[in-house]
Amino acid sequence: MKYTYYGHSCFAVEAGGKTLLFDPFISGNPLALNIDIHSIKADFILLSHGHGDHVADAIQIANNTGATCIAAAEIAYWLQAKGINNVHAMNHGGAVPVDFGTLRCVNAVHSSSLPDGSYGGNPLGFVITTATGNFYYSGDTALTLDMQLIPNWAKLDFAVLPIGSNFTMDVADAIVASDFIKCNKVIGVHYNTFPPIAIDTAKAVTDFEAAGKTLLLPAIGETIEIGS
Repeated sequence: MKYTYYGHSCFAVEAGGKTLLFDPFISGNPLALNIDIHSIKADFILLSHGHGDHVADAIQIANNTGATCIAAAEIAYWLQAKGINNVHAMNHGGAVPVDFGTLRCVNAVHSSSLPDGSYGGNPLGFVITTATGNFYYSGDTALTLDMQLIPNWAKLDFAVLPIGSNFTMDVADAIVASDFIKCNKVIGVHYNTFPPIAIDTAKAVTDFEAAGKTLLLPAIGETIEIGS
């Protein structure tokens, strides 16, 4: 699998023969000025919740690529009202077959409203299983015991977890989360974009190493090979 980081919580994973783009917030991110959203490819766009720092570029990229947008029902209907008709509405529940494998929406402890202030439904995490590997994206969330369920559904090659604190888990809680999900390879997101979520990245990496785990922090625009 290939993982490309676009800043904040926006990233793409090439898996199951498809490109999955998550939480596109690029044009409003001062740290991602080198990223051209019109060059981004996607077969699917997955939205964990409705906050502007996760959906800001979803409509533009969906129009550019024709990607299927997967999100909570309320966000899917909001997208349709904006002229995006290629949507797949979901909520918490069982594993659903999709073109790239299977997708399960899981609990995220956060909030969700859309840029116009309307209700964004339940915030979600995603457990994704494909022929080329499995991974978990928690979305914006606090540490929750619900994460202990995830190993029942997939043996993970890696997990994408927020580490910036204030609005989400911090580094210490992400380390505990990696225990809950039984995955020692973590890619950190949702840090350093704004002052409230600024962290010491060197210490974060060291803290993970001290726990016998790996924290990967790719540069914005960087692509890495990721797997077991």
